[in-house]
Amino acid sequence: MKKITLFFIFIMAVSCGKDPVPKPKALLRLEYPIQKYIEVKTELPFTFEKNSFASEIDAIKVSRDQESFGLDINYPSLKGTIYLSYKEIHNNELDAYLKDAQNITQKHAQKADEIIEQPYDDNTRNVFGMFYEIGGNAASQSQFYVTDNVRHFVTGSLYFYTKPNYDSILPAADYLKKDIQHIMETIQWNE
Repeated sequence: MKKITLFFIFIMAVSCGKDPVPKPKALLRLEYPIQKYIEVKTELPFTFEKNSFASEIDAIKVSRDQESFGLDINYPSLKGTIYLSYKEIHNNELDAYLKDAQNITQKHAQKADEIIEQPYDDNTRNVFGMFYEIGGNAASQSQFYVTDNVRHFVTGSLYFYTKPNYDSILPAADYLKKDIQHIMETIQWNE
């Protein structure tokens, strides 16, 4: 009996302490620099502004058929890239280019929760296009195209260097969405 009493006293002494308290829910706090834009001039027939937070643009990439040209706007700390592609319009190819840009976006529909289309028209700069915001675990969170409807056609896509997990990349995707929209708003054709 004496052993049992000592055992209970020992258990009571060891178990006495503060009641466990669950940790409060917390959100990841991510801070991105305020967007500051600088003009980008290349050998391509257009200029635009990019976020100074992005790294310098590498050399222009040329496709095998010499018909399209690419620029990559890299964000190493966000592990993402905005890929721009330029094609000159010849012989009424605009419809084919538009269908191709729309099909690329629709390929993400299998994984996307939603695809929001936002038309873009600027008659003063002669820039017309569409911005696609893709929600869900799709490979690309944003896509766009702009054209002057006569000679120039530019497409753009945002990709991250990671498996798509919408909740994890949403803050970075929102930050870069503003950069993409700024690119669309600042494209100037060099005539």
